[in-house]
Amino acid sequence: MTAAQTIPALSRTTANTAPPAPVRIVHLGLGAFHRAHQAWYTQRASDGNEWGIAAFTGRRPDAALALAAQDGLYTLIERGGDGDSFELMTSIVEAHDGADVATLARLVAASTTAMVTLTITEAAYNLAADGTLDAGNPAVQADIAALRAITSSAAVKHDGGNAPAAATAAGRLVQALAARRDAGAGPIAVVSCDNLSNNAIAARAAIGGLADVVDPALGAWIDANVSYVGTSIDRITPRTTDAEIDLVAAECGYADSSPVVTEPFSSWVLSGEFPAGRPDWASAGAVFVDDIEDYENRKLWLLNGAHSLMAYAGQLRGHETVAQALADPACADWVEEFWNEAEANLPAAGLDIPAYRAALRERFSNARIAHHLAQIAQDGSNKLRMRAVPVYTEERAAGRSGTGALRMVAAWVAFVLARHAAGNAVADAAAAADIAAALVLPGGQQLAALVGIVDAGMGSDEGTLAALTGLLEELTSAPAK
Repeated sequence: MTAAQTIPALSRTTANTAPPAPVRIVHLGLGAFHRAHQAWYTQRASDGNEWGIAAFTGRRPDAALALAAQDGLYTLIERGGDGDSFELMTSIVEAHDGADVATLARLVAASTTAMVTLTITEAAYNLAADGTLDAGNPAVQADIAALRAITSSAAVKHDGGNAPAAATAAGRLVQALAARRDAGAGPIAVVSCDNLSNNAIAARAAIGGLADVVDPALGAWIDANVSYVGTSIDRITPRTTDAEIDLVAAECGYADSSPVVTEPFSSWVLSGEFPAGRPDWASAGAVFVDDIEDYENRKLWLLNGAHSLMAYAGQLRGHETVAQALADPACADWVEEFWNEAEANLPAAGLDIPAYRAALRERFSNARIAHHLAQIAQDGSNKLRMRAVPVYTEERAAGRSGTGALRMVAAWVAFVLARHAAGNAVADAAAAADIAAALVLPGGQQLAALVGIVDAGMGSDEGTLAALTGLLEELTSAPAK
C-alpha cells in the first residue's frame, strides 16, 4: 500500500479551499501544459479569484475524470536544479470530457464566459500545407456534415437533446459558438496557446474556415464577434510519473492523482483583443504586445526547434531525455549550428537572443526535469513544418546552406526509418497514412515522399534531397556518445 492510499484524497473539502471562482474561461485541451501555464497565470493574476476555468479534454476523457474527482484541484511541482516547491492549484473549477459538446456549448453560450483558450496541438487544427482548412480531411468532412445537420434544423437545440455533435476541436467550438450566437451572448475571444507560428491566424483558419463552409451566416457572425488572440508560450512540462504522485503524498499530506511537474521558468506573450475582458495576467508576469511574430519565431525556432532536433537525433544516439541529449557533444554542436541559423533570421534588436540562448542551455541541462524525447517526437511532420522549414527556407534565400535546419528534417526521416525497421509505428496523427504510404516506396522515392510530407518544395528539390542523403549517412553512422 502506497502513502497515497493511506491519506485523504484531494478535494476542495479536504484542502479547505475557498469556493470555486465562477466560470469565465473555457479551455479546450486539458493537459499538463495548460495546467502548468495558463491555469497557473490565471491563479496568480491579481484578480484570479474572479476567473474560473472550465477545461475540456481532447481525445480521451481520462484527465477530466481524474480532475473532476478532485474538484479540479491538483498540485503543481516546480522542479529546479536544487529542489522542488509545491503549489495547490485551484483555478480549474470544472473538468469535462471533450466529447461532451452539449456542456461545452452551454458554457460558451453563457454571457459570463469571456474567452476560450486552446492547447489542442498543431495537428488538431486540421489545416492544409497552405494554412487553410483541410476540407478534404475525413474528420473535417464528418464535422461539416454534422454541423450542417445542426444549423439547418430549427428543431435542434445546441444545448443537448439528440443533436449530432462535432468531433474535431474546431468543429466542437463552431457548434458552441453557434449556441452563443443563438443566445445573444455577444463577442468572445479565442486564445490559441499552441506551439505554432501565427497561432491566431491558424485558429481563425480552422474555426472561421469551418464555419464558412458549414453556414455562411454563422461564419459571418463568428467573423464579426470572435477575436483571435495570438500567443507565444513557454514552460517545459514533462510527463508526470508515479514518483510525482508519491512525492506529493509525502510532502503535502493528501492523495493527488494528477500532479503536474514543471520548471521554474515561464513565459507568456499575448497579442490581440479581449472584447469580453480578461484576467490581469500582466500582474502574474505575462507580456502584452502589438506584434507577436518575432517572439513566436524566437520561441518556435530556438526552443522548440532545438527540442525537435534533439528528439530525433538524440533518440538515434541512444538518449532518452533533453538533458542527456544536450550532454552529448554531437547533439550540442548540432543545436548550436541550428541556433546560429535561426538567430541570423531574427531581429538583432529587442529579443536579446544571446541571453535567451544562454537561458535555454541552462533549462535544457536541468537533469531533474525528465523531459522525454519520445514525448517531444510526437506529431513531427507538423512540428517540423513550423520549426525547421522556415529557417531552412530563409537560409537558402540568403544563399546559405541551411544545414542546421536541414539536419532536423534528416533526423526525423532517420527516426521514422528506424522505427519502421524495428516494427514500431510513428506517433504522428496528421500524417500516419502518408508516412505509411511513403515507407513502401523504393529508394530515392521514399526519401522524397517522406520529406514531401513536411514540405512539398523540399521534397521535390534535387539539391535538398542530395544534401539530406549526406546528412542521413552522418546521423546513422556516427557513434553515440
